[in-house]
Amino acid sequence: MKILIVGGGGREHAIAWALSKSARVTEIVAAPGNAGMAQVARCVPAKQDVLADLMRVAEQEQPDLTIVGPEVPLALGMVDALNAKGMRAFGPTKAAAQLESSKSFAKDFMERHKIPTARYRTCSSVEDVRRALADFGDADAPVVVKADGLAAGKGVVIAANHAEAIKAAEGIFSGTLLGKGEATLVLEEFLEGPEVSFFALCDGTHAVALAAAQDHKRIGEGDTGPNTGGMGTYCTDTLITPEMRTWMTKQVAQKVVDGMREEGTPFKGILFCGMMMTARGPMVLEFNTRWGDPETQSIMMRLESDALELFEAAVEGKAQSLQLKWKPGASACVIVASGGYPGKHKTGLPIRGMGEPFPADVQVFHSGTALRDGEVVTAGGRVLGVTAAADDLRSALAKAYEALGEISFEGMQFRRDIGHRAL
Repeated sequence: MKILIVGGGGREHAIAWALSKSARVTEIVAAPGNAGMAQVARCVPAKQDVLADLMRVAEQEQPDLTIVGPEVPLALGMVDALNAKGMRAFGPTKAAAQLESSKSFAKDFMERHKIPTARYRTCSSVEDVRRALADFGDADAPVVVKADGLAAGKGVVIAANHAEAIKAAEGIFSGTLLGKGEATLVLEEFLEGPEVSFFALCDGTHAVALAAAQDHKRIGEGDTGPNTGGMGTYCTDTLITPEMRTWMTKQVAQKVVDGMREEGTPFKGILFCGMMMTARGPMVLEFNTRWGDPETQSIMMRLESDALELFEAAVEGKAQSLQLKWKPGASACVIVASGGYPGKHKTGLPIRGMGEPFPADVQVFHSGTALRDGEVVTAGGRVLGVTAAADDLRSALAKAYEALGEISFEGMQFRRDIGHRAL
């Protein structure tokens, strides 16, 4: 079977690596891919934010299945375009992907379907924000300001007080904060508690729980500094209890699938539920309508079943009958980023140590890399995801950090406290 993977990050590399182990997969094509994916896939040039370019590749390659990795091509309607051509695709339609591409749509949907989430207001001007903050109460209390549209994981500001929230709102509306102005934003009650990334495989009718992971969003150790796309994750059997797994499946993921179907936009693909375990119970922070990055790297390290079965089950409406096998123990992924990230950073820097033979239970997934004259160089903010599996989390982290010690490039940065909450 020929598979086309759309995307070129660590998530897509992990998916390609998992699929490369399937006896039924004969060829993997990546658009555009990266230097690491080139080891398991044939990479073809493509612009991830131009639907016509991606469809050109799909029509040329004629894959048996296309897996759309990033949020932008999903929001552009790539799955709709593929289905219109009679081509099989893994991922939600443009309408269903609004659960991620519009924060206000997601919050209104959760309110309609009684899915637990933080109190919120949708605002379209700074005056709206001022009025909403007055309703929220204590001006010295923290509040969350979210850009309505996609922002590569950087559209959320946790304001320490109402004055900071107004400043963040001004930046979001004007475009000075994200580089482009937003017409609306969501103002949200600040919640406290540990976060969990809960993933469910959805086939339009059923939601089936997959492994859960925990991300580390802040750039600095001790969860300090600005938010990023994610600086590391870990995945263990004990991250959530079996009872909580069942609750999240029934009260969140299945409610989403049922609600989307009732509203005429069936949801197929991966539903990422960003959960916060508050004193009032679990609440949804956000939905993503695709695999998380870097959560996918840790999850795929623990998947023992044929990965192709997972993707086909969603496309064919057979998620409920899927019997997945997971490696016991734990996995961990440590992201290696460019100096300056999540702000301005250099690219084109040679990466040393990539030729080292790593153990079988260690994988280095490429995020922002490219090949230049046969040499692997940096090509993004998040560059690599050094990922390891072991019998327990402490051992998995030790393996990942040991392998990371072999790798170097100018200005590289990484967190040394991934998994600290669970140790």
